[in-house]
Amino acid sequence: MSAVSLAPLAVALPILGAAVAFVLRRHKRSQRAVTISTLTLTLLLECWLLAGAWTNGAQAVLIGGWAPPFGISMVVDEFSALMLVVSTAVSLAVLLYATAQGMADGDDDGPISVFHPTFLILVAGVSNAFLAGDLFNLYVGFEILLTASYVLLTLGGTTARIRAGVTYVVVSVVSSMLFLISIGMIYGATGTVNMADLGVKLGQLDEGTQMVLHLMLLVAFGIKAAIFPLSFWLPDSYPTAPAPVTAVFAGLLTKVGVYALVRTETLLFPGDRINSLLMVVALMTMLVGILGAIAQADIKRMLSFTLTSHIGYMVFGLALGNLAALGATVYYVAHHIIVQTSLFLVTGLIERRAGTSNVDRLGSLAKLSPVLAVLFFIPAMNLASIPPFSGFLGKLGLMQGGVELGTPLAWVLLAGAVATSLLTLLAVARVWNRAFWRKAEDAENPDPLLLVGAKDGGRVTTYSHVANFPTSRYSDRGDTQLLPRTMVGSTAALVALGLALTVFAGPLFQLSDQAARQMMERTPYIEAVLGPQEGTP
Repeated sequence: MSAVSLAPLAVALPILGAAVAFVLRRHKRSQRAVTISTLTLTLLLECWLLAGAWTNGAQAVLIGGWAPPFGISMVVDEFSALMLVVSTAVSLAVLLYATAQGMADGDDDGPISVFHPTFLILVAGVSNAFLAGDLFNLYVGFEILLTASYVLLTLGGTTARIRAGVTYVVVSVVSSMLFLISIGMIYGATGTVNMADLGVKLGQLDEGTQMVLHLMLLVAFGIKAAIFPLSFWLPDSYPTAPAPVTAVFAGLLTKVGVYALVRTETLLFPGDRINSLLMVVALMTMLVGILGAIAQADIKRMLSFTLTSHIGYMVFGLALGNLAALGATVYYVAHHIIVQTSLFLVTGLIERRAGTSNVDRLGSLAKLSPVLAVLFFIPAMNLASIPPFSGFLGKLGLMQGGVELGTPLAWVLLAGAVATSLLTLLAVARVWNRAFWRKAEDAENPDPLLLVGAKDGGRVTTYSHVANFPTSRYSDRGDTQLLPRTMVGSTAALVALGLALTVFAGPLFQLSDQAARQMMERTPYIEAVLGPQEGTP
């Protein structure tokens, strides 16, 4: 049995696991075991799919045996398989983190019983989007993950979360409506929504019709990917959610939009007709996002703005339109999913240890928790693209693509990319200096937990140690570890995975370049679905 024949299980397993987890909602220990086991099995399956795609290239499985373009097809190529593995690995780490948080907090402030089935539904939606071989199935994948994300975003029902959820829902519905209208127009013009078939038929339309369809998909996916000027909703939506939810949102949801952009730009609308527009969008996304980041005092809001900013690098690589840049984009997307999620998990640990994520109220964290300092420093330097981390390697590949193109706009984009990297370094260095390096007593209105921890040499290990500090937000928690080992361990595992992108950069770049070459040729994807075609472009 070939690996690709089991590709539908990457979607089916999380859905079945969600059903079982919901049935077990009154049995929390069993529910956790089912959820973690389901994601572990899904990850192992996806690693097998990646190995098969690396060896055999693009392959398709036809659901129900219906011949394309009429049936539902799922396509596994190097890009989709890599996204599956990275997204599920990150989701598993976040799930372990969330589970430990819930157990430590008695499931009162942590994830409640609905979290586990909803989280699995989110993973199923993400996987379905990566595997979708037709636009309508891609739409279904988006709707599955968005429906789950509405629930996760409003967990706890606080005013701030409901307000952010309303904004998120409205923006998502508008984006989905645009996408659905685009699908209807594409079907009306071509008689198909199968992406391989569209790769052949869209080129037969007149240029004006192609451009209208092209721009409508660009706007729909641009909202989901949070590119300028369609990124206004993100910084106010993500930071209000619980730490695990914010982390998985930041790591995955915008990248599904980026994946859709890359897939449609390379397969459906090849060529450079809107590359100049994409370059301008990439430049503005980078600069506006990072300028917003350096103005923030809250770490979560700062990271939300850097998330928007670094989406610009991915659009940059796509806009350049050459093999070097597209290969670097594939690598950079994988890098950013891991590093951005790591930083949001670390921020959750900072909030738990210090009582706040506002840098104006933080200090002495390096002394209070050296492990936490290391866990922040490594992905922060990676995000800022300090050599030899994967962020530097990915951006170096993008810049090589820009130099190879050599147009005046490409050089302007290169300057903007360098400036954005320097400003990113400034933003994370500011967090490091204020939160970890300076003394707690120099901070503005620090939590008593910070002060007693700093004075005692960082020996505060349980909430009961601050029972004499009734103004601390932790004084009523009882004798519980401040940083449960599983929360720290899952964060450390994700940080180590980010380092692995540097250690194994050689084979990963080989895979990324292979994925880029297959996407630019288009023929392997089309023939995997439709079979050999005469005159396939």
